[in-house]
Amino acid sequence: MIDKTLLEELSTLVPNELIKVDEPLKKYTYTKTGGHADLYISPNRYEEVSTVMKFARKYDVPVTFLGNGSNIIIRDGGIRGIVLSLLNLTDVQIKGEQITAGSGAAIIDVSRTARDHHLTGLEFACGIPGSIGGAVYMNAGAYGGEVKDCIAHAKVVNEEGDILTLTKEELELDYRTSSIQSQHLVILEATFCLERGDIADIQAKMDDLTQRREEKQPLEYPSCGSVFRRPPGHFAGQLIQQAGLQGHRIGGVEVSTKHAGFIVNVDNGTATDYEEIIAYVQKTVRDHAGVELQPEVRIIGEQATD
Repeated sequence: MIDKTLLEELSTLVPNELIKVDEPLKKYTYTKTGGHADLYISPNRYEEVSTVMKFARKYDVPVTFLGNGSNIIIRDGGIRGIVLSLLNLTDVQIKGEQITAGSGAAIIDVSRTARDHHLTGLEFACGIPGSIGGAVYMNAGAYGGEVKDCIAHAKVVNEEGDILTLTKEELELDYRTSSIQSQHLVILEATFCLERGDIADIQAKMDDLTQRREEKQPLEYPSCGSVFRRPPGHFAGQLIQQAGLQGHRIGGVEVSTKHAGFIVNVDNGTATDYEEIIAYVQKTVRDHAGVELQPEVRIIGEQATD
């Protein structure tokens, strides 16, 4: 836990109403799992993010960043130190053919805003249940499009609390990776370069992608999205299906019968259930097909203690 004296000092640096003590994180994850955070802070301004980072560095307090929790599993033991939520950073601005969105804005909403302004290039994101920050962090993509196809630059904060702007090249976006991960940066906003398009054509493409997603993905249950990265030369879901794992359950979570690449929370599952079934799927696919599945979902936090 955070020392009381440090908490009092922090309360003088950022508004006290932004700070929550011993906050349950299952409220903020798509899997509806996760333990408590020592401190949960939701800044409203970029400067507040910078202030928290400087405070944490000064007193050696660990900081974990959290977007909308769509592609993450937080262990049942929770997270020590500060969890910095970016969900309040949701401002979206249009300037010509560029759209700039705060880290906490839902990328689905941003794709719709682009459509409303007759801008094409973000249609692929119309069904991605993540924030702008999370999408840039992992170079999110779907149906042939990904963030690196249209991003121009991003504003970030480093561990020293400095606010920087990184170009597309400096972001080093690749399949589900970016320099944000390796350099431990936090994204404040991202700017995308789009093109003028016909709103009817844009909507038609979004409708098609939405229909395909609804037909194939188990949206009726809590999940963390696609669990595994695509192995070279294979599809993770197909390998899992061929291994006979659809419907396999551990605790309250199971491999989806609708799409084998998803693991869904069907009955008050825990993060421990998720970790155990992920490990079981990896072992079974390895034994069956000789392929090593690598998780795409982030797994963070501490194991629960008895």
